[in-house]
Amino acid sequence: MPANLATIIYLAAAVLFMLSLGGLSRQETARRGTLCGIVGMVLALVTSIWSESVGLYGIVALAMVPSVLIGAGLAMRVQMTGMPQLVALLHSFVGAAAVLVGFASYLDPGPLEGAALLVHHIEVYIGVGIGAITFTGSIIACLKLHGSMSGKPLLIPGRHALNVLVLLTTIGLGIWMVTTHDHATGIVLLGIATVLTSLLGIHMVMAIGGADMPVVVSMLNSYSGWAAAAAGFMLGNDLLIITGALVGSSGAILSLIMCRGMNRSLANVILGGFGTDGGGGPAADMPEGEVQPMDAVDAATLMHNASSVVIVPGYGMAVAQAQHALAGVTQMLRDNNVTVRFAIHPVAGRLPGHMNVLLAEAGIPYDIVMEMDEINDDLPDTDVVLVIGANDIVNPSAEDDPNSPIAGMPVLQVWKSGTVVVMKRSMGTGYAGVGNPLFFKDNTRMLFGDAKASVDAIASAISAE
Repeated sequence: MPANLATIIYLAAAVLFMLSLGGLSRQETARRGTLCGIVGMVLALVTSIWSESVGLYGIVALAMVPSVLIGAGLAMRVQMTGMPQLVALLHSFVGAAAVLVGFASYLDPGPLEGAALLVHHIEVYIGVGIGAITFTGSIIACLKLHGSMSGKPLLIPGRHALNVLVLLTTIGLGIWMVTTHDHATGIVLLGIATVLTSLLGIHMVMAIGGADMPVVVSMLNSYSGWAAAAAGFMLGNDLLIITGALVGSSGAILSLIMCRGMNRSLANVILGGFGTDGGGGPAADMPEGEVQPMDAVDAATLMHNASSVVIVPGYGMAVAQAQHALAGVTQMLRDNNVTVRFAIHPVAGRLPGHMNVLLAEAGIPYDIVMEMDEINDDLPDTDVVLVIGANDIVNPSAEDDPNSPIAGMPVLQVWKSGTVVVMKRSMGTGYAGVGNPLFFKDNTRMLFGDAKASVDAIASAISAE
């Protein structure tokens, strides 16, 4: 393929990626944004393959065919509850690719000499370092999200000093590598740096608490973007640089937005999660009191007779796959002239936008799905709030208890409504491991059981009235 034609197609693909990000910013245009991303990626892949020697097509096919089959199989089989760990796993692939490209580029830098070769070695070193951190950090995040590893932070004494020591050692090795003229020594130094940054990625994510995992997934998304951009510099591929920069910057911006939603700094999340010395203080005592249970029939009557209902979905709704049944209840209430809206916290679920995707999948109208900042002021005038499988994001101790590990985190103030119905399997804590005083408030009723079974029972009771 002529170089000019490849450049034009790469430019078109880059524009499609930008349109994709713009479309994904709103639920109404998300489908169109996804389509733009797919078309852009197909153009990028075809152009990259077409621009290579025909003799390499067999090798490319040997690599792509199994990859496509594995990727399609995973995508079709994974449930929405497994999407966070799948996303984390995909990030690890990008990191691994950056590491492999870095080693290959160092072994065969091409006809570069002098300053150009020095710059190339710097690109290789940075790309391998970012890729290694992304690879191992994403694997740990995947294991934590999957439940194969505890969500509690691993707090090694002097961990911050240890991280700084590893970082300084890595920088020193990098200076040595890019200035040495011995290729064998450079490979050894690059290998040592890869091991150190891999361990740094493991340690950084291990030290982050479970409640911060949505931010971690978003940050790993950013890391994977910068790793891809670094690979683009190493390969001289303009589209890879542009795409990596788009992913890296958008992931960083999303992480900052989510941190703002938790009243945390990004450094606070990365260096220590909820329940660590980065939180509001030592863990508070578990709340005590009498709970007031309620059955599905009473909950149905309460909502059917209300004038306004707000529904707060959480990870428990995703696990129970209750969103479709909930869509039916929502329609029944709206047909009865009840104002129904959904309240979404920035870190609800375990993936940015997790709840929005589930509700869109169930056909919930976009215009009744509200962000926390849009709906919090309306909660005191709301008759009934139904909390489905959420815990930390409706915990009043974030505002009332300065010693709570989640002190200062903005939450949905559901306790200010007329009646709160909390749907949970048990009285267990949320992902942050923090007790919730909401369960014992006078205007709170507990509806215990599987979320889908409870919503189905509510739907049956409403239709019978």
